Amino acid sequence: MPEDPELPDPGRASGSGHRKLRLGGRDLLVDGDGFLVRFDDWSEEVARDMARADGLEELAEPHWRILRFLRAFYQSQGKAPLGREIRQGLGISLLEIEALFPGGLKGGARRLAGLPNPRGCL
Repeated sequence: MPEDPELPDPGRASGSGHRKLRLGGRDLLVDGDGFLVRFDDWSEEVARDMARADGLEELAEPHWRILRFLRAFYQSQGKAPLGREIRQGLGISLLEIEALFPGGLKGGARRLAGLPNPRGCL
């Protein structure tokens, strides 16, 4: 797994567009797209707060199954799974993920799972 980036002084914004948000009862750094800066800052409580901010009031078991899979895959492989790896690992399609998460896979599921921002993804 890639190392966490060096954290700037939490009292001020960094030059990289990071900002502090209150998530899971803690002040955490997120990037300009709302992705956690540090993978290890994630918790289920953080995911719930992010989901509520997206208008998703409750994360049901299908959501948690996807979030846990994404995190476990990233921890073991050092990268986010591709679409075919998600289908093989979970038996669900990207369209099903798109329907469950506002923001789809990138801006929804990956962000709520605490994975790094896939800036190259459209």
